[in-house]
Amino acid sequence: MNKTYLFIALRVLVVIAAFILGIIAIFFIGKLTVPFIIGFFLALLINPLVELIQRKTKMPRGFAVLSSILIILAVISTAVTLLVNEIIQGFSYLSNVVPEHYNSFTIYMEKIYLERIFPIYNNLLHLFQDLDQSQRSTILESMQFAGEKLTNAFSAIVQALGNGLYFIISKLPSFATTLIISLLATFFISKDWYHIVKRLHNKIPATVQTRINQIYEGLQRTLLGFLKAEFKLTFISAVIVFIGLLVLRVEHALSIALIIWIVDFLPYLGAIILFLPWVIYCFSTGDIFLGTGLSILYGLIVLQRQLIKPKILSSSIGISPLLTLLTMYVGFKLIGVIGIILGPLTFILMKILHETGIFHDIWIFILGKKKITLLKKK
Repeated sequence: MNKTYLFIALRVLVVIAAFILGIIAIFFIGKLTVPFIIGFFLALLINPLVELIQRKTKMPRGFAVLSSILIILAVISTAVTLLVNEIIQGFSYLSNVVPEHYNSFTIYMEKIYLERIFPIYNNLLHLFQDLDQSQRSTILESMQFAGEKLTNAFSAIVQALGNGLYFIISKLPSFATTLIISLLATFFISKDWYHIVKRLHNKIPATVQTRINQIYEGLQRTLLGFLKAEFKLTFISAVIVFIGLLVLRVEHALSIALIIWIVDFLPYLGAIILFLPWVIYCFSTGDIFLGTGLSILYGLIVLQRQLIKPKILSSSIGISPLLTLLTMYVGFKLIGVIGIILGPLTFILMKILHETGIFHDIWIFILGKKKITLLKKK
């Protein structure tokens, strides 16, 4: 084999091994330093507010950081308090009306059973008695098998819910500890922000700093754009739900819209986990008007997301609607529903790495034309 091609193959293996080892190192280091990573990103986010307070009040940076954290915590606490209060009022209303609806549903199901299911059962019983012994045994075994499957499925669902609840409760102390350490890390990192940045600039080569800044700016623009796009989509859905519920004369429409806004962030299920049982209940109890209205309302939510999601994502993360739609479809076909989110983000990351010249440097290294200059200082 030609030595040139042999060295190219070896350099390809080096690049692949470096990539895999880098992913493993990031995973393990990240797992051990989660609070400090969170603290770093929080310090990065509050830095503009800290500088604004410093500029307006002339106070030391440590006090400005502490003031910023307290202001943000106060705003979040107030918003959560108002939201929880509204949700509690909604659940208080539901606790009064649900028993009435449950009784109506029970009476309706009894009526359905007596008028429709029971006559069918009698007819099937007569047919069953006319069968021979082997046919009866086969039917009984099939019914027993189906019953066991349903019982096992129900038991699995109940067990999964119980395990999930236990997992959440068991993780609360760990979550509280991580939150406290993250807030402390945020304070100290933000307080010494410029000192940390200066030391990093002295240690890292200028070429690497340029590439890191380019990647950081691209990722910041992309991730913030993606979060803004998701916020816009879910907010528009919540507004549509609120207006629709007002039109349908549903009480506590604001509470329901806020709950749907929260669950709409879930990538797999979203608003359907609330709409589907609600619609089934309405049709089961004979409330055709509300069931039809809720079905149309959910259809409008799905339609608006499908129509405006590519446009909003493209304007927020900087790729055309066609490419956004294509990456969403490819991601969906490869890894399922979560691929709708990861597809565009992966494409954006590859685009940023291409624009910063990382791929070009790797290609030059593989071909062996010249040494990579990333480790050289200017």
